[in-house]
Amino acid sequence: MEDVLLAVALAWARRGVPVLPLHAPEPGGGCDCGRPGCERPGKHPWLRRGLTDASTDPRRVELWWARWPRANVGLRTGVAMDVADVDSPEGLAALRHLLGGDLPRAPLARTGSGGWHVWFAPTGHGNRVRLLPGVDWRGAGGYVVAPPSRHASGRAYTWVVAPGAARPAAVPGALAELLAGPEPPPRGRPVEVAHPRRYARAALEAEAERVAWAVPGTRNDTLNRAAFALGRLVGAGLLDEATARAELARAARRSGLGRAETRRTIRSGLTAGRRTGWSRAA
Repeated sequence: MEDVLLAVALAWARRGVPVLPLHAPEPGGGCDCGRPGCERPGKHPWLRRGLTDASTDPRRVELWWARWPRANVGLRTGVAMDVADVDSPEGLAALRHLLGGDLPRAPLARTGSGGWHVWFAPTGHGNRVRLLPGVDWRGAGGYVVAPPSRHASGRAYTWVVAPGAARPAAVPGALAELLAGPEPPPRGRPVEVAHPRRYARAALEAEAERVAWAVPGTRNDTLNRAAFALGRLVGAGLLDEATARAELARAARRSGLGRAETRRTIRSGLTAGRRTGWSRAA
């Protein structure tokens, strides 16, 4: 694995993308930085000046990985690409809604936590936290963890659409306007959803995908959370319950959950979600 990480880091450096070595998660949990309770295991830089020292010099990259052979690969954003960092099904639904219903044909990575990194052409804008609910923007002055780095969950970052198969997507007008606009409202302020039924369908697809990718030890909890979220949409009349059950059951089978456990969890989550309710400003 160490040789693969070095090879990937060198390949990116030779393509002109500044690289930086990141700490690696420990097999039993935690981070090899040695700090108890590290809040970003496998995600923060080894380098003293962090992102400032990111480099495209192959010799420097070789020296870094000779010193830290298990280091995860970090890529500086804002140079060759900006990245939409999507960390939840709601974020995926919100991004799809902004883009008109689907993701662009562009490099797409699946993160170790079950999120997504969508690559866009550089915009010149900096980082934005909560650009959309569940979506952060990594631009000038930011970085992302690149496949095949390891996440604290034990899962590797993987390519869904590899950079060799697609270029970073052009930033469409609605997204460009959002990036150029003021900071998003503080957490907790309602966000209006213009097309609730489209949102509900995107949420169903995103929740099912999240369940299918859940790692052992988190699968039942992930299924329960997904059923709860979709139950709210069922209760609002935006989603057919039978469709939600079928999609969740199919995703649960892909993840390896048993049939009886799956039925119980879906029933419980949907019931609880229906009782909670949903509104256009959810």
